[in-house]
Amino acid sequence: MAKPSVVKTAPRRFNRDQIIIYIVLLPVIVVMLLPVIYIVFHAFKPIDELFAYPPKFITLHPTWDNFRMLFGVADASSWPVSLRLFNSVISTIAVVAASVLMSAAAGYVLAKKEFRGKRALQQINQAALMFVPLAVAVPRFLIVKQLGLMNNFLSHILPQLAMPVGLFLIQQFVSQVPDSLLDAARLDGCSDYGILFKIVMPVIKPALCTVAILAFQQAWTATEASQMFIDGEKLKTFAYFVDSVASPTGASLPGQAMAAAAALITFVPTIVLFIIMQSHVVNTVAHSGIK
Repeated sequence: MAKPSVVKTAPRRFNRDQIIIYIVLLPVIVVMLLPVIYIVFHAFKPIDELFAYPPKFITLHPTWDNFRMLFGVADASSWPVSLRLFNSVISTIAVVAASVLMSAAAGYVLAKKEFRGKRALQQINQAALMFVPLAVAVPRFLIVKQLGLMNNFLSHILPQLAMPVGLFLIQQFVSQVPDSLLDAARLDGCSDYGILFKIVMPVIKPALCTVAILAFQQAWTATEASQMFIDGEKLKTFAYFVDSVASPTGASLPGQAMAAAAALITFVPTIVLFIIMQSHVVNTVAHSGIK
């Protein structure tokens, strides 16, 4: 039996149009990669190279001393760095999971349900996109205090769940899911919860992955709760620790060395997560919905 022929869509060699595209994109890629490369090399610079003039982009004598200094300060503190990492990991996982679930549910309701006040809620969410976190710091503090969450681990999680950009993105995706698909599910006896979890969420997976990355970056680097809502050191996060270690001595050589190491430690998890979910993020940017 003859084997079916395979149609190859990828060209065997570059044509002229592809070469032009790569020539145009190459400088853009280099410019985008330079900050990443600088963060990596800066973290491994010895102290004498941190304030060298003219500054060196690539370190000639990489060293682990900056990281040893950072974790040495951590070991000398009252609480080990492992506890702070544990607090960061647990709070980040909780924020990512809750943000994805809440954004998916709210996006489904705003996109596919009709109710009084829907237009007003959409406009409020769009207006919230223009607010920077600093502008709502005082209202957040008052709300957390009124809820009795001061010095509570939940103060790391609840204030981070409001993600207007995540709700807006998922609403755009859900609005392009065919109504006929949802109507067919209802005829088969599927409830709204079943439609959300079995149909809508699998279909909008690229948008959910994008929201997960945004929520992860926001929660992993957040220091607001540790600064404003929590007094004891036991519940504070790793992001707050690296910020507090580098800030008091930021103008000194040791402070700059620890800040460089801390920047890399904070940056690596986000870039790793982005690489893992890269294809889904590209789909989100390319399509912005379901065709």
